[in-house]
Amino acid sequence: MNREKYLSDPRFRGIKPFPSKVWLSSPTMHGEEMAYVTEAIETNWVSTVGANINELEKAVADYLGMQYAVALTCGTAALHMCVKLAAERINPGAAPGNGLLGQRVFCSDMTFDASVNPILYEGGEPIFIDTEADTWNMDPVSLEKAFEMYPDVKLVVLAHLYGVPAKMDEIVGICRKHGALIVEDAAEAMGAKYTGSVVSGMCGCFGDFSAVSFNGNKIITGSSGGMFVTNDRADAEKVRKWSTQSREAAPWYQHEELGYNYRMSNIIAGVARGNMLHIDEHIRQKREIYERYREGLRDLPVTVNPFESKSTPNYWLSCLLIDEKAMCSQVRGDKDYMYETEPGKSCPQEILDAVSAFNAEGRPIWKPMHMQPIYRMSGFIVRDGNGRARSNAYIAGDGADIGADIFRRGACLPSDNKMTPEQQAVVIDIIHRCFE
Repeated sequence: MNREKYLSDPRFRGIKPFPSKVWLSSPTMHGEEMAYVTEAIETNWVSTVGANINELEKAVADYLGMQYAVALTCGTAALHMCVKLAAERINPGAAPGNGLLGQRVFCSDMTFDASVNPILYEGGEPIFIDTEADTWNMDPVSLEKAFEMYPDVKLVVLAHLYGVPAKMDEIVGICRKHGALIVEDAAEAMGAKYTGSVVSGMCGCFGDFSAVSFNGNKIITGSSGGMFVTNDRADAEKVRKWSTQSREAAPWYQHEELGYNYRMSNIIAGVARGNMLHIDEHIRQKREIYERYREGLRDLPVTVNPFESKSTPNYWLSCLLIDEKAMCSQVRGDKDYMYETEPGKSCPQEILDAVSAFNAEGRPIWKPMHMQPIYRMSGFIVRDGNGRARSNAYIAGDGADIGADIFRRGACLPSDNKMTPEQQAVVIDIIHRCFE
């Protein structure tokens, strides 16, 4: 990105770069975090046991309305434990590390790859389900089509994108109909709510196995960390064992099954414990940011990321989607991109470059998993069947691929809850000027 190009562009005359960077979403500390960490250090409880871990687990379980929570090193570790537990149910007797060997797994397509990687950790084959336009999450119609094509599948890995709940009534109903388990990736959706006719509650309580994240950019952070949540005591105890190298109850170190070094430290738990006290405040701040973008961009040919009326997002990231008619020419390779500025039009890369030139951080929408090189040979299902190889030299049209279209036309905007309304007004002004 050529920063000087934008600083000298007449469209942006009068705008000055922010003295301090305006982040996409950075940690927000309050003071309790330091107190809990200091207590852990002063009492020498700095390893993987201690009051911070115990209290954080209780706080998260209570907040989500669940019985048990197990604190782990990261959200990916929590997802791995979810997938491993699911594998034991649907593929009993499988060898360690191959719990899903020979098993296909349906999973969200527009998500971070941590949602999918645990399937490969356990030897499974991911099949990606296209996205719907109403919430930018897994499309229930495409999911039903996938079960028609692969009726033997018994596991669905579902992510809630950018803090917006998926269409859980439909998805849970479809999975129950086909006897499939759900691994719920609520890494981005801590604090989001869904009030449906089939299921209701907080994101993180809808899966047979569920995970949340405390990564540094999440709405609640421990700098890192994650949590496995469940109502099944046996599952919670199994994850506690697996996450501490599966040590047996013996006077020496004895191991009878594969274990992992996944347990959260009491230091990390202290940060997350203190931060957790402010979750409702963080959600309120994120909602206000979302509403200012929605109002400030309403006169442009864009929309903000949508959600259903039965949902209450946590508004983790605010995003925009440019109307097709207002898209300037844009092409992307695996690692680079080009676009052509056109009056009255713009594109995600131009907006992201312009915002970056003035010292603010945005980023592209998650590139769908079926478009990723590592998963180029994996299945991809859309509403009318196979989503691969849809173009035809002799027939017009190439089929609907909702996730690819959102990736092409969408962008994540600066959404840091420390961003002031005045700073956000400048970001909104920059976006307006991209369309001049």
